[in-house]
Amino acid sequence: VGEALRPGAMPEVYMPNIAEGDSRHWVPIVDKVFSKPVWISPTRNMWADVLMATEPCIVSRHYHSHPIWAYTISGKWAYLEHSWTATAGDFVYETPGESHTLVAYEHPDPMKVFFVVSGPLQWLDEQGKTVGHFDVFDYIKLARDHYEKVGIGADYVDTLIR
Repeated sequence: VGEALRPGAMPEVYMPNIAEGDSRHWVPIVDKVFSKPVWISPTRNMWADVLMATEPCIVSRHYHSHPIWAYTISGKWAYLEHSWTATAGDFVYETPGESHTLVAYEHPDPMKVFFVVSGPLQWLDEQGKTVGHFDVFDYIKLARDHYEKVGIGADYVDTLIR
């Protein structure tokens, strides 16, 4: 199996049942919202995760200058600025240059969405003004701090970096 990799290449990441498992793997983002990282690329300023909201809430208001891909695993969510509402099985491609408000709605299942995020996010206030940013380096620090705190160990993040 190891012979399939070229010198210097890193192995694939295989993670079964990414929307389930040990609750310690879910990194708190804001109240009722958690992220489970599954792939991180500092050199591309990208990451893939399962974002989960355990109750109806505003998840975030943000602007992104790079594309984002989303696949809904469970629950119900939308962007207030759009007419669609996503449920299990729905795919969304977010174009660069868009601001929106991510909302998790009431549903028997928690909102779980597999996201591939490229580039930084800019956090926005209710008037649409930038109040902060979040990039892959912020994500890595948040995950390392959480995994250290819950006993998994900060170095677990290294297993996700490619």
